[in-house]
Parts: sequence; C-alpha cells; structure tokens
Amino acid sequence: MTHVSPFIAGVKGRCPRCGEGCLFSGYLTIAPSCSNCELDFSFADAGDGPAFFVMSVVGFPIVFAALLLEVAATPPLWVHMVLWLPLTIVLCMALLRPFKGVLVGLQFKHAAEEARFNDEH
Repeated sequence: MTHVSPFIAGVKGRCPRCGEGCLFSGYLTIAPSCSNCELDFSFADAGDGPAFFVMSVVGFPIVFAALLLEVAATPPLWVHMVLWLPLTIVLCMALLRPFKGVLVGLQFKHAAEEARFNDEH
C-alpha cells in the first residue's frame, strides 16, 4: 500500500488510508466507512479542532483588515457589515471541510484515540 499524506487526503476529502474513497457523506458529516478500502471511520472525531483552527486562520486577518480600514478611512458601520461579515462566512465555510479532513487524516496516521482512564491501582 502506498503512503497517503493526511494533508493531501484531508484537503481532498479522501480516505486517510487509501486516498481514494470519500471521507465525507455530507458537507461536514463523516461517512461510516471508505467506499474503496472499507476502512471504518468510527475512529474519526475531530471535535472542535477544525472550528478553532478555522476561526484562528480567518479571524485574525479579517479583524486586522477591518481595523486597518477603520483607521484609514473610517467608513460607516454598515460598510464593515457588508464587507467583512460575508467574507468571514465564505472563508469559514470554505476552510472548515478541508481542516476537518486533515485532522481526521492526522488522527488516523497517528492512531489517536479518546483518552481512557486506567482504574487499576
């Protein structure tokens, strides 16, 4: 089996093991298994990670640009709403799926699992 990059497979929305089957069954819904190699995706739980990274990647530049515009031109508030709100929504929606795919790919590559407590003393 060839090596599949979790970054390339994740961005493309492909299976982290074979790189061929679809990782998603909906926009952000992880499929039950790979249609190509039948890998069970029940291990996949990216949690809030994708949202945090997307908010960081999109939020900081948007806020910086909005502040620059405010200082440079002092436009009315509606200009900020018309300009920055749609841009923020579009960028977040465009990046959320690839980020989730990459995190699931990295989870598979590193065999990451939910933490478990060991009750043995």
